[in-house]
Amino acid sequence: MLARIALLLVVIVDLMGQGLIFPIINTLLIDPTSTFLPKETHSSTREFYYGLVSAVFYLFWFFGAAYISKLSDHIGRKVGIVICLGGAIIGYGLTILAIEFSSLWMLVLGRAVSGFTAGNQPIAQAALIDASGSEQEKSANLGYIVGASAIGMMIGPLLAGVLSDPTFLGSYASVELPFYTAIVLVGLTLILIMTSFYDVRLERKPIDFGLSEVFLTLYRIKDFPVVQKLSFGYFFFLMGLNAYYIYLADYLIERFKFTTFQNSMMLVILGLALMLGGTVLVPYVSKRYRKIPTIVASAIVMSVFIILFMINPIPDLSYVLIVPILLAFGLGYPTLLALFSASVDESRQGWVMGVTIAWFTVGSGSISLIGGPLMSVSIYMPFSIGVASFCVSMLFIFTLWRSPEVQALDPEIKREPGEAPA
Repeated sequence: MLARIALLLVVIVDLMGQGLIFPIINTLLIDPTSTFLPKETHSSTREFYYGLVSAVFYLFWFFGAAYISKLSDHIGRKVGIVICLGGAIIGYGLTILAIEFSSLWMLVLGRAVSGFTAGNQPIAQAALIDASGSEQEKSANLGYIVGASAIGMMIGPLLAGVLSDPTFLGSYASVELPFYTAIVLVGLTLILIMTSFYDVRLERKPIDFGLSEVFLTLYRIKDFPVVQKLSFGYFFFLMGLNAYYIYLADYLIERFKFTTFQNSMMLVILGLALMLGGTVLVPYVSKRYRKIPTIVASAIVMSVFIILFMINPIPDLSYVLIVPILLAFGLGYPTLLALFSASVDESRQGWVMGVTIAWFTVGSGSISLIGGPLMSVSIYMPFSIGVASFCVSMLFIFTLWRSPEVQALDPEIKREPGEAPA
């Protein structure tokens, strides 16, 4: 039990960084009253810098997820996690220096280091899969991963909103304080992993790959037709959410003039809804409904409510409309991960979880690069791309996923005698 808690804490501090950084970099780079950039910096340039800082994180996360998660199959989950936690501490330190010296390029470097060592989530997923005794336990553990991710996404913006706001801490508040606090939390998690977590899979294979692995993770799926077919629907499913999530705070600043604290509270609600989706809906739905229809329903709900979010003219109503979007994602995402897990044997769980994160980071990096210029054209453009991505995802689900090998991953739910079908 303590080992499982340690793994979930790893995910919490991993995702904490994203929830912490987005409200702050929005304030630093987008808010014209911030002194981080020169006052005369044009809004389109600010949007470009925001997209660049976001994209660098996801680009390096792609490399780290491809390499470190694969490495964990050979050197052990524990060593891989320790490497990632150490990198997180270094990344936070560079970010603090960037803010102190108003250095955009040091901020970029800090995000690059943080991104490369943000591979904890697939390693923790693989470790929990290693310890799962059944398919239902595996689905439940993956749901706990989403719940832990949500907690991290709530803690991050709470740290950003409260510790940087003089309303709460007076003269003690600063933009740097959340990052100092994050370093302490990551350090404590590192100690817990070192003292309580031990690998379930003790056998080790010789390392038979090098740094070129970062370029080959997605290429290798050509040898796994089922993973390849799953990937098309999965990629656009994540693109839909990421186009919304990455530019959410930016959109709220531009349209409703939200402050750092207001954006932080929006991300707290986002995280809470995601947690409920992953920890409450997943165990309930996975026992009653097949996986593929669940994923389709999730995509439809997210599309509808993102459209409602865009046309909503009332600032406070945004806090309500975000809830079903993240509830649906919290249900659909671990269901997708369960399909990927079922598509390979036990020896490739680290690899396939690395594939899922690689697709996530490719999509996130892509929308980060193109979203900034698009935001300068219209603040609705990234969200519109998100809705279109969900539609493309469903197109692939209704075509490629109809193949017998994919359908075999989603058998009919076994029911107790006398139990009515859902």
